[in-house]
This record gives sequence, C-alpha cells and structure tokens, in this order.
Amino acid sequence: MEMDALLAKVLEVHGGLENWAKVTGLTAKLSLDGPFWDGVGWPDIRKQQTLTVDARQERSTLSPFVGAESTAVFEGDPAQVRILDAAGREVERRDDPLTSFPEYTLETKWDRAHVAYFTGTANWNYFVEPFLFTYPGVEAHEIEPWQEGGETWRRLAVTFPSNLPNHNPEQVFYYDDKFLLRRMDYAPDITASTPIAHYVYDPKVVDGFVFYGRRLVHLRDSDGIADRSWAPIVITTDGVEVHRG
Repeated sequence: MEMDALLAKVLEVHGGLENWAKVTGLTAKLSLDGPFWDGVGWPDIRKQQTLTVDARQERSTLSPFVGAESTAVFEGDPAQVRILDAAGREVERRDDPLTSFPEYTLETKWDRAHVAYFTGTANWNYFVEPFLFTYPGVEAHEIEPWQEGGETWRRLAVTFPSNLPNHNPEQVFYYDDKFLLRRMDYAPDITASTPIAHYVYDPKVVDGFVFYGRRLVHLRDSDGIADRSWAPIVITTDGVEVHRG
C-alpha cells in the first residue's frame, strides 16, 4: 500500500524512516507536572525521571518512580506493568492492567500500577511517534485541515491496533507548514474518554531526529476548541539520547 503523502513528509522532517530503522531505543530526562497528578493521588510523581524507550516494541521504564527508589516497567504486548525496587527485584506486577482501572471521576484515586500503565503507554507512544505510524497494524491517512491562530494545520487521522496500547485507538495529529507536530487529539479510555487537545512546543533536533521539549495537555470541547487557560498535565523533556544498533 502506498504511504500517505502527508505522513511521508512528516517522517522525512522528523529524521527519516531509513535512519529510524537503525535506532534501538531512546533515553530521556522527563519531568511530569500539573494538577491531574494530585487528583489521582500521586503528587510525588513531580520530579525529574529517566525514561527509557524500546524503539521496536512497546516497552519503557521510568525511574525513580513515584517518590521511591523504584522503577516502573511497562510492556504492551501482552500488556503488563512491573514495579522493581532499588536492587532490581520485582515487588509488584499486574497483567492486563487496563482492565483494573476504576471508573473515572474527579474523585478517582489510582494505585502505583495504574500510574505505571498510564505513564508507560503514553510516553512510549509520544517518543516513538511519528515512526510508530508505520508499524504493523497502525493506519494513518490525511483528513481535512484545521485553522488555528491564523495558521492552517494539516491533519493525520491515526488508528492504533489493540496490541499497541495507547490512550485510545482513534487519534488525530496536527502538522504545520514545516511538517512539525503542533497538536494531537485523543480521548483516554481510562479517564472516561475525556476529549483532550495535547499541544507540543520547543522542537529540538537530536542525532538527526526531532523531539519536543514541552507538552501541555488541555481539555477540548465538542467543536475541537481547546481550553488553553489551564493544563491538567505538563510534560517537560530536558534531554534525549538516541541508541543505535
């Protein structure tokens, strides 16, 4: 099947599919912030952490995890989270973690495995995109453009298969005239499908690849308009290292 023309340009600008084929993984310094974490009961996640990402399969680690000398390990196929102590011993494990989430309300609290799943699947997808859009089972095609702030952004509609856990299967990605990502829309299954407009800023080139230094997660209405007056989640990346085979 011929690749979507917009996706081909996006891949080229972000480092090229041929170059990405040589990448085995990434390491990033990541900081999480925003009132969402207080709401689900985990304010201790506010610290700089080290994220490692496997470029070929949905696997990531985050350390130190939620205020302790521990590491969260997330794997997507089959879905599983593990918590390791400072010595690398497994102290907690949950298979098929998506099914363990409680019904989401503003009063909902999560346990450590819930946080590990949410941060693991989200950040793996963020760092592997847009190359992820070419992985087996993922479908991407251009849809109608979007006008915002006096600019026209082209959009990719992306569908993820069930063996690649993500916020939800159907998402939309917005690109400017330089083919850089500006926004992504999704509706996480684990937060009652709340409509999200996730904006990205501060693109930086590292070892030939584009990564985004700051992400602000906002709510959006039924017309797609984001409430940018506040951000429930803020993600800051302070550095990325690319690993090649």
